[in-house]
Amino acid sequence: MNYIEHTGKYFLMLIQVFKKPQRTRVFYEALFKEIEELGLKSLGIIMFISFFIGGVISLQTALNLDSPFIPDSLIGFAAKRSIILEFAPTFCSIILAGKVGSYITSSIGAMRVTEQIDALEVMGINSLNYLVLPKVLATVLFYPFLIILAMCLGIFGGWVAGVLSGLFSGEDYIAGLQTDFKPFLLVYAMIKTLVFAFLIATVPSYHGYFVKGGSIAVGKASTKAVVWTTILIVVANYFLTQMLLT
Repeated sequence: MNYIEHTGKYFLMLIQVFKKPQRTRVFYEALFKEIEELGLKSLGIIMFISFFIGGVISLQTALNLDSPFIPDSLIGFAAKRSIILEFAPTFCSIILAGKVGSYITSSIGAMRVTEQIDALEVMGINSLNYLVLPKVLATVLFYPFLIILAMCLGIFGGWVAGVLSGLFSGEDYIAGLQTDFKPFLLVYAMIKTLVFAFLIATVPSYHGYFVKGGSIAVGKASTKAVVWTTILIVVANYFLTQMLLT
């Protein structure tokens, strides 16, 4: 019954979140601030991880394709598919769920335990709309660019790994990238990214907004928010793959 109750409270929260902002100027200021906090400050870790994971994927593929009958161009093809379909949208979203999700929960939870949210409600401000909507739009608008950057850096990292290790040539890798390219795969990755970005913004916000207790409760809520966001991303990934690719 607890799960049903939390699911109902989550969707009731979303109704309040997506009401029209009361003050447009304040909303846009909050939106740009959230884009910086949730998006721009995540660039470094995404760029670093994408580059090296792309290299690891290419090296692992090359080391496992030791048959002379398999062309080296298959390494680029496999790396391209792996990065575009799963690594960039799903793995990077899980990383962002840990980094961004804990920040969202702790920031909103701190406002709840210090009664700042109660003060907003007393002033007649829709606190959910004021606090959560900028976070949702910031992630949904910015994360597709972040994932596209992760794709490019992952593929580039694979090329660099091949050239430096000598396991395959850059020409074969590029030939594999160009083999059987399907634009719908990028559309599929962007659809997944938008769904994951929505979950990354709303699930931690829910846990932070309804936290009860003191600072210890905020810490527990942050951990719970990251766990549940990750679980929902994995489940959503399964259903989106089932619906869009089969």
